Amino acid sequence: MQTVILACIPGLIAQLYFFGTGVIIQLVLALLTASISEAIIMLIRKRPVWPALSDGSAWLTAVLLALSIPPLAPWWVIVIGSFFAIVIVKQLYGGLGFNLFNPAMAAYVLLLISFPVQMTTWMPVSDLLANPISFSQQLSVVFNGFTSGGFSVDQLRVGVDGVTMATPLDTIKTDIAHGLTVTESMQAAIFNSWLGQGWGWINLGFLLGGLYLLKAKVINWHIPVGVLASIAVCSAIGYIAAPGTEPGVVFHLFSGATMLGAFFIATDPVSAATTNRGRLIYGALIGLLVYLIRTFGGYPDAMAFAVLLLNMAVPLIDYYTQPRTYGHGVNK
Repeated sequence: MQTVILACIPGLIAQLYFFGTGVIIQLVLALLTASISEAIIMLIRKRPVWPALSDGSAWLTAVLLALSIPPLAPWWVIVIGSFFAIVIVKQLYGGLGFNLFNPAMAAYVLLLISFPVQMTTWMPVSDLLANPISFSQQLSVVFNGFTSGGFSVDQLRVGVDGVTMATPLDTIKTDIAHGLTVTESMQAAIFNSWLGQGWGWINLGFLLGGLYLLKAKVINWHIPVGVLASIAVCSAIGYIAAPGTEPGVVFHLFSGATMLGAFFIATDPVSAATTNRGRLIYGALIGLLVYLIRTFGGYPDAMAFAVLLLNMAVPLIDYYTQPRTYGHGVNK
C-alpha cells in the first residue's frame, strides 16, 4: 500500500503544478479523516488501532480520493467522502480484504451524485487563470467558499479568454452535443496539441508511477493493459467511424482519470478479479464502459462508475476463468 502511495507522487506533483496547492489541502484533510475514522472503528470493534493504520490501506484510499476531486472543493466534501469510504465501504463489510467495492471510487460516486456542482467545479490550469491564486487564497476558498478578496470559485474559474472553463472531456462532450466538430472544439484555450492543458502531463505522471508498480511487481500487468487496450481499440474504431465527433486514441488515453484508474484504482487487489484471464476481461470491460459512458453517457468521465460496475461482476468473472486444476480433465 505504501509503495502504491509513493508511486502516486509523479501524478501528484503534476496536479500540484497545474492546479495549485488545493491538491495538498484536500490530501491532508483526506488523510486525517481516513485515519481518525479507521481508528474510531477499530476501537469500537475492540481491535488494535496501529496495525490497522500501519498497513496503509486507509491512507491509500484517502490519497486516491483526494486526487480524484476538484482541488478547491469545500472541505466537507472530502471529509464526507473519506468517512464514507472507510466506515461504510470498508469497515462495514469487515475491514481490509472483505470490501466488495473499491472504497475510493464508491465514495467518489457518492459525492458526485450527492454534490454534483461541487464535484464538477474544476479550475482551469494555472497558466489559463486570469489571476493567480495563492496558497492562502486557496485555503480560504476550501474552508470559506471565498478568497480573502471575496471571489467565489465560479469567479476564479474565469480563464484568460474571459470564459468559465470546464475540463477537456466535458468541453469536448458539450461542444459535440451543440453540433461542433472536434477540431472546432479544440480551438479553445484549454486544449494544446490535441490534449487538454495540463491533463496530458498529469496522466503521464500516473503512467510513470504505474510503470514503476509493474517493475516492482506490486501489480500485475493484466488489468492496466486490459483497460488501456480496450479504451484504445474503442476510440480507434470510433475515430474511424466518425472522425468529426471522436477526439481519437491519444486524447482518450491521456485525459481524465485514464492512467490513474488503469494503474491505481482498477488494480485494487481486494475488489478486482483474481485470475490472470479474469483480470484481462475485467480490465477490458472497464475500458469499454469508460469509452461508452464518455461518448454516449451523461458524464464526461466514467472511471469510477466502470470500476464499481465491474466490482459487482468479479465473482462471476472469477468463477468462469478459474484455471483447470492440475491433473483434472475438462468437466463434461
